[in-house]
Amino acid sequence: MSSRLRLGKIDIEVVQKDIRNVHLSVHPPAGRVRIAAPAHMKLDTIRVFAISRLDWIKQQQAKLRKQERETPRDYVDRESHYVWGKRYLLKVIGQDAAPRVELTPRTLRLHVRPGSDRQQKRLILDRWYRQQLHEVIPPLLAQWEPVVGVKVARYFVQQMKTKWGSCNSAKGNIRLNTELAKKPPQCIEYILVHELTHLLEPSHNARFVLLMDQFMPDWRARRDLVNQLPVRHEEWDY
Repeated sequence: MSSRLRLGKIDIEVVQKDIRNVHLSVHPPAGRVRIAAPAHMKLDTIRVFAISRLDWIKQQQAKLRKQERETPRDYVDRESHYVWGKRYLLKVIGQDAAPRVELTPRTLRLHVRPGSDRQQKRLILDRWYRQQLHEVIPPLLAQWEPVVGVKVARYFVQQMKTKWGSCNSAKGNIRLNTELAKKPPQCIEYILVHELTHLLEPSHNARFVLLMDQFMPDWRARRDLVNQLPVRHEEWDY
């Protein structure tokens, strides 16, 4: 069941379903607010919860609205693309062979079949970015699982519009955003440790902060770096 709440100028979408806890989220690019709540919870109770988190909602909306976004990519020669925080110029090479991506000291070479359109080029490059993460995540897990004291059941890499990562503590799974392959290496390491810590503590409470301080003392600087970097331009679907 869906309904809406209005708190001053803030419009909140409320979705009630068969879940145990209340989940509040603020979505880019403009800061759309959504609350998922148990089906049995009264709307007045949800309103009180929303009011208690109003300052946080406003902070998240302000952060999203001022965050820099990449310009749309057309996948043409000399367009800027980033790999692990470094800028490369794209070179599109048409050839009648299987598509591939090649990284040189200054260029990102995209080999595609002649006549490939923008969407086809994007998919090829997205697959390549995903593979970059699959190459670095297993060694990072081997390094950080003993530190945090957890074992990941499975990890997934996928495009995510609203998060850099997520965790299913019940199943022991974590998900990481493909876009992290474009950011400096310390960003993927921070997000990975963040999600591993959620296997111990699902919420962002005081215990979570203490654990992060223990595992990665400079995590706040890494978090700030992630939040300052431009995020991918998207055609946001509401």
